[in-house]
Amino acid sequence: MTLDPKKLRKSVAVEVGGRSMVFEAGWLAKQAAGAVLVRYDNSAVLTTCQNAEPRGFLGFFPMTVEYKEKTGAAGKIPGGFFKREGRPTTKEVLTCRMIDRPLRPLFADGYMQEVQIISQVFSADQAHDPDVCGMNGASLSVLLAGLPFAGPVGSVRVALVNDELVINPTYEELEECVLELLVAGTQDAIVMVEAGAQEVSEDVVIEGLSFAHECIKDICKAQIELAKLMGAKPIDWTAPEKADAALLKECEAFYKPFRDAVKTQGKFERKDAIKAAKNAAFEALLKDPGEDASKEDQAAYAKRAGFVKDTISSYAYKAIRDTIVEENVRIDGRQTDEIRDIVCEVAPFPRNHGSAIFTRGETQAFVNCTLGTAQDTQRVDGLTETREESFLLHYNFPPFCTGEAKPLRGTSRREQGHGNLAHRALAPMVPDPAEFPYTIRVVSDILESNGSSSMASVCGGTLSMMDAGVPLKSPVAGIAMGMIKEGDTVRVLSDILGDEDHCGDMDFKVCGTAKGITALQMDIKVAGLSSEIMKQALDQAKAGRKHILAEMAKGLDAPREEISKYAPRYEVCKVPVDKIGMVIGPGGKMIRGLQEEFGCTISIEDDGTVKIFAEEGVAALEAKQRIVDMTEDVEVGTYFDGTISSIKDFGVFADIKPGAEGMCHVSEMSDQYVGDPNEICKVGDVMKFKVIHVEQGSGKVKLSHKAVILEERGEEYTYNPPQRSGGGRGGPRGGGGGGRGGPRR
Repeated sequence: MTLDPKKLRKSVAVEVGGRSMVFEAGWLAKQAAGAVLVRYDNSAVLTTCQNAEPRGFLGFFPMTVEYKEKTGAAGKIPGGFFKREGRPTTKEVLTCRMIDRPLRPLFADGYMQEVQIISQVFSADQAHDPDVCGMNGASLSVLLAGLPFAGPVGSVRVALVNDELVINPTYEELEECVLELLVAGTQDAIVMVEAGAQEVSEDVVIEGLSFAHECIKDICKAQIELAKLMGAKPIDWTAPEKADAALLKECEAFYKPFRDAVKTQGKFERKDAIKAAKNAAFEALLKDPGEDASKEDQAAYAKRAGFVKDTISSYAYKAIRDTIVEENVRIDGRQTDEIRDIVCEVAPFPRNHGSAIFTRGETQAFVNCTLGTAQDTQRVDGLTETREESFLLHYNFPPFCTGEAKPLRGTSRREQGHGNLAHRALAPMVPDPAEFPYTIRVVSDILESNGSSSMASVCGGTLSMMDAGVPLKSPVAGIAMGMIKEGDTVRVLSDILGDEDHCGDMDFKVCGTAKGITALQMDIKVAGLSSEIMKQALDQAKAGRKHILAEMAKGLDAPREEISKYAPRYEVCKVPVDKIGMVIGPGGKMIRGLQEEFGCTISIEDDGTVKIFAEEGVAALEAKQRIVDMTEDVEVGTYFDGTISSIKDFGVFADIKPGAEGMCHVSEMSDQYVGDPNEICKVGDVMKFKVIHVEQGSGKVKLSHKAVILEERGEEYTYNPPQRSGGGRGGPRGGGGGGRGGPRR
């Protein structure tokens, strides 16, 4: 057996966005059922797929996905005490979902073996996000494992930069783009979309999706080619046996009650009606032979019971689809484009900075907005970037919102995914931190759920921020679209129920303003979704979005003119970069003193922007003025009340403002002759001075009390610099000035 990697390695390359994406297999992780290394420029991601016999009957397909960004891939050492990778970051969790969503629907019905996909970033080129490599590697690893899978699935990221569509853009290009699409698809159809946008039109989105699919087709061909080179063979798996025609005919007699049951109004009432129809069918079709029956009869009964339960349990699914397709009406009586009743209650509780309860049908979200200071930002530390995030959105889905009782085990992947979608929808409309330098945290707690609680979070998030006085550029609303497709008949559904989501062929969430789209998420369960159907869904979503915005405006149509009285007040100023150190002081002494004196929070950015937060506006203004005074250049002709800090035989030094000092020569201390400065003042006295000279370069300041005396009498003052001879500053009558930078004498 050879271990030479060169002989074991097989690879296929495909051009993606003008760069080569290389799939390699055969030389890494050889004991895994399927393993592939995906290279893209200097990035490299290893993805493995392993299947195993199920550990007991679970009733669902037990596939798990893990995505790990190894910090060493970017030449970093993890922060924290343990110095090793810990629990998954938000970015890793979201990428796991991006891998899972397009793959899961393509596994064969009835396949219940445990499947684990692990994707690990081994090298990150600092230019491109390696998540796309992981998504493509996951699809190919499943092919190499030979699992019953209707793939491959190709994935690309598309951005609209300077009116040009770009495949797999760099991080820099993503900063400039107005549309970002993450698209996954087979050779025949798109199966998943995740998007963020800056109010783009529906036509632009469709163009971007078509552009992405052309590239996806090439990626899928490359995956198939490498699978053939590796000799990938299907595993030995037989689809579960299905009921015969006679039993299906017997069950059909019990289908009609389900058509009536699914039209029952109310989520739980409908659930009870469906359960009653099931129980009636089971009671009629299943007659237990009893304990005295032979093993053969008991085995036959168990087999029949399994077929009957599977068939009857599918009737609710079938009845919902048939009702929509055949009657062109939905199970709650709505038309396909009709939105459920909406109620918006703003500021339901008095102490929140901003809050709203958004109710749409049987879905309800309480959304709270809190304004914090610059010190409340979240530090995001990824493979390629470290940044401060000032807009946060968190989504919580407690079990009681669906009438269930489950243990709370922390934030789920679903909650992180839904929160990220709502965050993407609202973020483009949040004001720039330079204009509104608050940290904004929006928390959506779902109180009831029957269809698209994430879109309720978007609507409630808009209302809560406007209630808090956040000057949003435009209100944002979200709507969940669905689709039922039977043959050539297509029904596009607006504002879908939970049952319609479960039984439908598409889950399409669209968020945006009246002007355009800001976020989009789509999962498709059927092939052959044409651009015409896509356009119909987007146009119908646009009409629904505008209707929801109009309903939201009844609760609150614009941001409040003033922020909440409970929110901290802020002021902003800018200081020269070379004077940042002056504001901070040695060891932070100056800035801590300012914060204690004015009861405020002060943060300084690298460009000299100073953000001041205080519970009272007066304190913020006073702190701002103090900082401006400290850092403002002293100009000739200005007046100061200076505090005498030291007395010399040639004059006095005075603190004229925080961080600035000037020298008043003995000849400028009075309009009369002064032999000894101590005759005029003592340390700690306050005297009024006029700035008569600022030395270029050093910035040393010369002061005059004499000028103040003369001008108060209405007499003219003229500054005559003393003549120096030899001794310069060191003589008792020499000129000179003081400053923080020079030695005090």
